[in-house]
Amino acid sequence: MQRISRLLALAAGLMFASHAVAQAPQPAVPSAKPPAASAPAKPAAPAADLLDINSATKEQLDALPGIGAARAESIIAGRPYKGKDELYQKNIIPKSVYEKIKDKIIAKQK
Repeated sequence: MQRISRLLALAAGLMFASHAVAQAPQPAVPSAKPPAASAPAKPAAPAADLLDINSATKEQLDALPGIGAARAESIIAGRPYKGKDELYQKNIIPKSVYEKIKDKIIAKQK
C-alpha cells in the first residue's frame, strides 16, 4: 500500500511539473521576415503637399487654419525663414496656431 501511495505521489508530481512547463512563456520564434524599422507614429505629409512659407502667396497662407489676411501679411513680411518654427519664435503667430499648421508647412532654403 505504501508503494502505491508513493507511485501516486510521484505521478501527481510529474503531472504538476508538466503543467507548469506547459504554462511557462515560450521564447519567440524568429520569423522569416525581419521586423520593419521603427516608423514614426504619424507620417509626415509628402513634400509636394507642404506649403513653403518662404514662397507661398497671401491667398495660400490665408487658407491655412488660424491664419487670416493679417497673419498672412505678417508671415510674408518676416521672410525668409530658416525653419518653420520661427513663425512662433518671432511671435508672428501664436504657438497654438503653429501647432495646427506645423504638419502642413515647410520653410525651404534657396
